[in-house]
Amino acid sequence: MTASGPPSNQLLQTLDAADLALLRPHLVTIELVRETVLGEAGAALRHVHFPNAGTVSITVGLSEGQTIEVAMLGRDSIVGGCAALTDGIAMSDAIVLFPGTASALEISACRAIAATSVPFHNLMIRHEQALLAHAQQSLLCNTLHPVEARLARWLLRARDLSDSEILPLTQETLAQMMGVRRNAISLVAHALQRAGIIRYSRGQIEIIDLPALKATSCDCYAAMKAHHARLLARP
Repeated sequence: MTASGPPSNQLLQTLDAADLALLRPHLVTIELVRETVLGEAGAALRHVHFPNAGTVSITVGLSEGQTIEVAMLGRDSIVGGCAALTDGIAMSDAIVLFPGTASALEISACRAIAATSVPFHNLMIRHEQALLAHAQQSLLCNTLHPVEARLARWLLRARDLSDSEILPLTQETLAQMMGVRRNAISLVAHALQRAGIIRYSRGQIEIIDLPALKATSCDCYAAMKAHHARLLARP
């Protein structure tokens, strides 16, 4: 984000010029390098991140080493917002999934601006409500829906944030994000490929038939988009 250019993050775009002017001097554009850890559960955060491009996976883990994704964040989101408004301690891990850029804001500056700007404070609160709704919908989806529908929903969200039909993904990454075994992802991916919906090669998935992928997904994809639009639309 330059001093004069418009923000690429869609949440920052909802702020009026006066509130955005409070943020601009404190925002620093950084590269989001794949597999970079932006936050670790139980550790203090130094920055809040407003992704401009790329995606960040929010995951929770078990003591046995298993992890599952509870949300995928991108240019329509904030990474670390809840911690910034509370004790500064991350409740989950935040890891860069697809590379891009983000506007970083120090926690202290974020708190000071939130105390000054009611619209910015409310934006942070609404985002956390949207993130909670997303996590709840993900829990419901992972509990009730088959892997095929869940994978379709996940790929649609990834496409929305990356603006690309080609997603650099391995089956191991997908299995980890979805909390299932790798062979389950392999079987479903092959079935979708035979149906002409995706094309899978080592380390890459290409969406071939978007309408068919949407038809394969469960209703959770549309429900998550609706929650996000309702809570984060410009007031």
